[in-house]
Amino acid sequence: MPDSRVASLRRYLVCEPRHFAVRYAINPWMRPDRPVDVLLAQRQWQTLVDTYRDHGHTVENVKPEPGLPDMVFAANAAVVVEGRVFGSLFHAPERRPESVPYEAWFKAEGYEVHHPESVCEGEGDLVPAGRWILAGTGFRTTREAHREVQEYFGVPVIGLTLVDPYFYHLDTALFVLDEENIAYYPEAFSPGSREVLARLYPDAVLATREDAMAFGLNSVSDGRHVFISPGATALAAQLADRGYVPVPVDLSEFQKAGGGIKCCTQEIRS
Repeated sequence: MPDSRVASLRRYLVCEPRHFAVRYAINPWMRPDRPVDVLLAQRQWQTLVDTYRDHGHTVENVKPEPGLPDMVFAANAAVVVEGRVFGSLFHAPERRPESVPYEAWFKAEGYEVHHPESVCEGEGDLVPAGRWILAGTGFRTTREAHREVQEYFGVPVIGLTLVDPYFYHLDTALFVLDEENIAYYPEAFSPGSREVLARLYPDAVLATREDAMAFGLNSVSDGRHVFISPGATALAAQLADRGYVPVPVDLSEFQKAGGGIKCCTQEIRS
């Protein structure tokens, strides 16, 4: 395949995993009895940040707050479209305080932040995809939030129902490759949602359960480079066949909390 994929420079927001831990269980991946290697997590996270910068992307940092072990998962804090920020109202009470430091960061940068009235977990379930926003529901973000997002951004929102608790957020089951295409794991979705995705994206890259369970779909693409879990080997091969360049980054320590590359990455679309 010709080398025709074009990368676009992105601006990402991240949060250092200084206080990362698994202290409670709010998804099937989390086991408080399984220790987290914080030093390893910090090294893995720094490698991700360095890799983004090595590819020309801008990386901004939110200061981590004590007592918020999941604050490292920056994607859940908001969704930003054309410089407008739609914040989060987390489903789990343990995570609700995370929205405060993120909102403060955006305000300090000059953004206005919309406070959701309904449970909504940022880019975890709200995935801007060219002409529309793909929106997950079923475990966290509510359908009422989908309507709220559409009213705020004035962008069509396409609701998709997640049915497998291992894929509790949309960004664990689907990611955007470029303005025209996505990769996803069909069995994470209800039958009707699978039909919607098949109609919208007839040429989508379809992942196996093995690659999805390896957090291969919790990836970040700049249109050419796909920052992906090294465990998702079959998916990476498919992407390479399509002309994308897989860039493996190991965030295995974060998988103990049900997170990966995308979970740690908020894209600021100005």
